[in-house]
This record gives sequence, structure tokens and C-alpha cells, in this order.
Amino acid sequence: MRTIKAAVVVLAVVGGLAYYVWDYNTSPTGGKAKAEASASAAAEEAKTHDPEIGDCVKVADPQGKPLPTVVDCGSSEAEYKTGALLPGQDQECGAKYAYGIQYRNTRGFDYTLCFTKV
Repeated sequence: MRTIKAAVVVLAVVGGLAYYVWDYNTSPTGGKAKAEASASAAAEEAKTHDPEIGDCVKVADPQGKPLPTVVDCGSSEAEYKTGALLPGQDQECGAKYAYGIQYRNTRGFDYTLCFTKV
């Protein structure tokens, strides 16, 4: 009788684990889908802070670290327009630019983004 009870417990544990793995990987509201949606949302959010030449931005300055956010150029939020990307460390934007943000990358690609006032 003990052997049957032990077998039932083992089957219940294995069945519960199998269901969890199946649900995690296949359910549209399961863990894998949530993780993928979260990663996708994070990638989209990162794109909004990575302006390209010609993009208009508003700039927040949390804790002294400028954070440009891409906005529509016709928007009242638009403060600057991205004008140039200067590769290299400690580059200075010329007089025709109103604002610059220097980026230091741990992989060795340092650059400065230069902006004109909108």
C-alpha cells in the first residue's frame, strides 16, 4: 500500500512539473510569453532614447545624466533636432549646435551627439 501511495505522489509531482513546463512555454499568458513581451517592450523603450540624425528630441536630465527621448518634430515637446554624431572621445559640437551629449561606451565606441534648437 505504501508503494502505491509513493507512486501516486511521484506521479502527481511529475505531472505538476510537466504541466508547469508546458504552460510556461505554450500559454499566451504564461511565463515565456510574459518574458518575451517584457524584452520586446524594453527594446522598444530603448529605441525611443537612441535618436538618429534628423530626429527631434526632448531631453530630461535625471541625476545629471541627459536622456534624450525621440518625439515628433511637430510636437510641442520637441526641444532639439539631432544634427550630428561625432565619433571619438571628448568631441565638442561646433558653434552651429546648441547642445551636445557625450556617450562613453564600455565596448570602446565613444561618441558625441550634437543638437540644434527646434
